[in-house]
Amino acid sequence: MTRPDAIAEEAQHAVQHPARDARERAHRGSGWYAVLARVGLVAKGLSYGLVGALALKLAIGGGGKATSRQGALATLAQSGFGKVVLILLAIGLAAYAVWRFVQAFAEEENPSDGEAEGAAKKWGKRAGYVARGLIYSGLTFSAIKILAGSGGNQSQTAKAHKTTGMVLSWPAGRWIVGLAGLGFVAAGLWNFYSGAACRFEDKWRMGGLGHAARVWGRRAGVVGHIARAVVFTLIGVFVIKAAVDYNPKDAIGLDGALQKLANASYGPWLLGLTAAGLVSYGVFCLVDARLRDVSTGG
Repeated sequence: MTRPDAIAEEAQHAVQHPARDARERAHRGSGWYAVLARVGLVAKGLSYGLVGALALKLAIGGGGKATSRQGALATLAQSGFGKVVLILLAIGLAAYAVWRFVQAFAEEENPSDGEAEGAAKKWGKRAGYVARGLIYSGLTFSAIKILAGSGGNQSQTAKAHKTTGMVLSWPAGRWIVGLAGLGFVAAGLWNFYSGAACRFEDKWRMGGLGHAARVWGRRAGVVGHIARAVVFTLIGVFVIKAAVDYNPKDAIGLDGALQKLANASYGPWLLGLTAAGLVSYGVFCLVDARLRDVSTGG
């Protein structure tokens, strides 16, 4: 079969069996599925790098304020060129969200696991993919609102106050908030472990970049994951404090965590190191976009 005929047959298969086509492409990590993943990882890296750069500017006395990724997106919209970048970022963030949703749909049990264990792992992974998809869907929506001039730049900490206050009013709300805080702490500890043990390299393919680029990508990954560990752990500690004190104003977001560092003893140094770490994480995401094996069959 000639190449044009093969392409036509693939296109026909995709139209007639979209769910099966999505699962097959996810299993192989090929075609439009791989494009979604790599474009999304680039957008993720740029969003973290932007937050880190703005925080670094504050740390060295260049003015501004610590902000979340939504706040960083709003900062981009202040110039004509920034709006163009914001449009591209919105597309990339949407691609990341769709990639994660397709991952959740395509996830399969590992044959080496027992039936119950395999099912538990599969649904646990699916829940994680859906959660990431929802987070990046929210970021995409924020970018669209900013571009449309209808807001979307409320601080993440203000949103945390509002959401925490609402949940605390529910039956068992204090427990729910406390568990959410523990989830952030767990995410922080996992990021620290992933960075210190270079777990992210397990998902990298051989080749694709030279040895020196891989080495610097590894270093950026270590520093970046540790910086994320600091931020997530801080967020978790203050969300837990909100549950214990029954005070929604204790809860913070990414911008609040960076501001806590800025206000601490040796604040500029702590903020500067964490900000540099977030920039490093952005660089790592760019390397990850090039090297990552995005197949679900691996």
